[in-house]
Amino acid sequence: MPRYKNPRKTWQYSADFKVKAVELSYQDGIQVQQVAVGLDIHPMMLSRWRKEYREGKIKPDGRKRVDVMKNKKLPTAEELRELDQLRRDNARLQKENDLLKKWQRYLADRHQSDLDSSRNTDDN
Repeated sequence: MPRYKNPRKTWQYSADFKVKAVELSYQDGIQVQQVAVGLDIHPMMLSRWRKEYREGKIKPDGRKRVDVMKNKKLPTAEELRELDQLRRDNARLQKENDLLKKWQRYLADRHQSDLDSSRNTDDN
């Protein structure tokens, strides 16, 4: 395996970002998983932030990192629901596609076996 010379990049999020993510996850009808996917963070990280928020360890500090939230906005509840629906639809379509591929292979194998058996009867 190749040796890595540089240390692994660790993402650091501002307290304001964490607070906004936690507050978004506490909204009615929104699940932690949806918020985590929308913000591109691991759900366990968001759960840990929620615990730290409840314990008072995370508070908004007022400082802003310009490059973190420059052009990004938190997804709305409707956007998260739509994304969740699109993911479910995509999974369903992938399953249908896999089933069609299996059916096509089955038909091709069956056709090939029919050809092989007809050749064997012609040879006799």
